[in-house]
Amino acid sequence: MLVGMTNADATASASAKAPRRRAPAGAAVLREDVTEAIRAAVFEELAAVGYARMSIEGIARRAGVGKTAVYRRWRSKLHLVLDLVSAVAVQGLPAPDTGSLEGDLRLLYEVTSRALRHPVAGQIIPDLQAEAARNPDIADAMQKALREGQQSVASGIVAAAAERGEVRADVDQELALDLMSGPLYWRAVVVRGPKLPKGYLAGLARATAAALKAL
Repeated sequence: MLVGMTNADATASASAKAPRRRAPAGAAVLREDVTEAIRAAVFEELAAVGYARMSIEGIARRAGVGKTAVYRRWRSKLHLVLDLVSAVAVQGLPAPDTGSLEGDLRLLYEVTSRALRHPVAGQIIPDLQAEAARNPDIADAMQKALREGQQSVASGIVAAAAERGEVRADVDQELALDLMSGPLYWRAVVVRGPKLPKGYLAGLARATAAALKAL
């Protein structure tokens, strides 16, 4: 190595001298902007016509691409939907850090409520749940998206509360998750009633915090 040349300089120099690798002849280059357009079109198509009536043709038309662009990325509409639903679990929710159990729960409920009551989510989730009753693959993906996404955040909230001494260190994690996620999901997705009354989320956070402390 030349005197005065850093590791970064040497790496850059070697990269400049090395022949540029080319994609194999005939290999398809998948443009990310096209992929994102297709993903957005899937959500819109699901909300508009439902899973049963959704088609690759409809998705491609809504995304402004040809059917081939969709099939290059996913083998079927089932694989496409499974991929998107699974991605929801990976993204998860932001972990609240307000300094108190009730405050963390309140923030979690505000974010979750907005997501669940979004018009698109309100149409897609019930439709996929109905389809999950007939398709084990969709059922598994839905369980992963709806449960694991919440579970990681809920576990963090409970762990922080335990460090502050607000709940027992050996609190039942499964029961805690049910208490934290069940009521809002029931109200927003199952019952799907009118807009939540004023103060509902604050009251739910207060009641849930009290229940967790009593475990």
